[in-house]
Amino acid sequence: MRTIPYTEVQLHKSASSCWVILYDQVWDVTAFLPSHPGGTKIILQLAGSDATSEYDPVHPEGTLESSLPPEALLGKIDLATMPKAEAVEVGREVVKRAKQEVGVGGGTGHPQDDEWKPETVEQCLNLNDIERLATRKLSKKAWSYYFSAGDDLHTKSHNNTAYRQILLRPRIFVDCTLCDPSINLLGKHKLQVPFFVSPAAMARLGHPDGEAGIARAAAKFGALQIISNNASQTPEQIVANAPEEQIFGWQLYVQTTRAKSEAMLARIHALPSVRFICLTLDAPVPGKREHDERSSNVAASLPSPSALTSTPDSAESRAEVASGGVGKSLFAGTAPDLTWRTTLPWLAAHTSLPIVLKGVQTHEDALLASRHTPQVQAIILSNHGGRALDTAPPAIHTLLEIRRHCPEVLKTPGFEVWLDGGIKRGTDIVKALALGAKAVGIGRAALFGLGAGGQGGVERVMEILRGEVETAMRLLGCGRVEELGPRCVNTRSLERDIYLGEDGGGETEGDRIRSRL
Repeated sequence: MRTIPYTEVQLHKSASSCWVILYDQVWDVTAFLPSHPGGTKIILQLAGSDATSEYDPVHPEGTLESSLPPEALLGKIDLATMPKAEAVEVGREVVKRAKQEVGVGGGTGHPQDDEWKPETVEQCLNLNDIERLATRKLSKKAWSYYFSAGDDLHTKSHNNTAYRQILLRPRIFVDCTLCDPSINLLGKHKLQVPFFVSPAAMARLGHPDGEAGIARAAAKFGALQIISNNASQTPEQIVANAPEEQIFGWQLYVQTTRAKSEAMLARIHALPSVRFICLTLDAPVPGKREHDERSSNVAASLPSPSALTSTPDSAESRAEVASGGVGKSLFAGTAPDLTWRTTLPWLAAHTSLPIVLKGVQTHEDALLASRHTPQVQAIILSNHGGRALDTAPPAIHTLLEIRRHCPEVLKTPGFEVWLDGGIKRGTDIVKALALGAKAVGIGRAALFGLGAGGQGGVERVMEILRGEVETAMRLLGCGRVEELGPRCVNTRSLERDIYLGEDGGGETEGDRIRSRL
């Protein structure tokens, strides 16, 4: 294998001849450009440079070898000819400046909390502590992607604050010696905690443990993990060595080229620990995540930017360079044409696994989904963590809307309602369970846990939440999750914000759907 000087690599940074350096090896990726899932421009921005730091956190091991022919490996880079890398901005000060630019605070609102700076995951007492610790450790790119949400972040913020409007109703003279927070999902899967890890992409941006680290943490707590379609490790790597009793779901973003999704479904079927398919519907197109787009442009930190970055050749190229966030690149190839009429029959032809629909945000869609049992066995009320349509309702609002307009959804045999978004406390989880949710998902919390301390950070997140759930259940006088119910909560403060119907109190579309079905 020949040794190649850096000056030679720099000569190949165009669509007609594109070389990149990966793990000290030089690869010719010219032929691969048209088929790259993230688009051609992303690679061209890295052309003629060392792309390892951009490539490694977001590509599973083995991707190079499976995507490129052996002859694409040209040789080893002559390290002596490499320029001295410029420091990439990382850490708390960069993130603090990014927040100040858009007026976003990172604390809980309590002065003492904002002053508290935990140094280890063991010192973290709540999820805000975890996020603070991770914020100081994460790279600018990772923080921007994890923190970002749609437009002005109203929905992201409201996801959490809505829970504060719900009051708990503790009971006294109840023996609370024993507390069992376990649940059963999809009729047969026993989990030790009532929360699960929602599909969260690009975990290795935050820590090398990645999604596999989340899986190992989930195993220790008997929790479910839904593997992201855009995970930074392969499904096989994530479930490797999982205990026999551990279960996973797999998130599906249907691709415009359906054959790609069909091939992936066939691959997932070979993993017995994956028990259902989570079809994600709340982001058929990417939301406008300004933190991500502003801070995470591909190749922005390279010491020698590619020709594309330096001299965009068109208005279209300049626009793509300016908005090259991680989130937007993940949606390349995602199909925007899914419908009730076409998509579920297509899925039925390619998988017999139960389907969980993620992204339900109205009672009408919840009602429609409940009529598709037994193929659809659950829905996840979700607004994509506030990352899609800003000012969309928090999931807890949608749950209350279902209770008001079509409560039969919560009692449909063989059909469950889960939710995610904005969970910061065990009391948030307990409130959702009391209102009829079967399980509650966390997404950013797992990613920030990784950023704070790898697998150990995720374990600390789960330890905190489990402890808070058990405390809340005991103080409510409920020894088992099944004992939680509407009597445990007061939702009057939220009721005024719940959708009443097209004319503010008359017939809803849900009523018309019910009459037709």
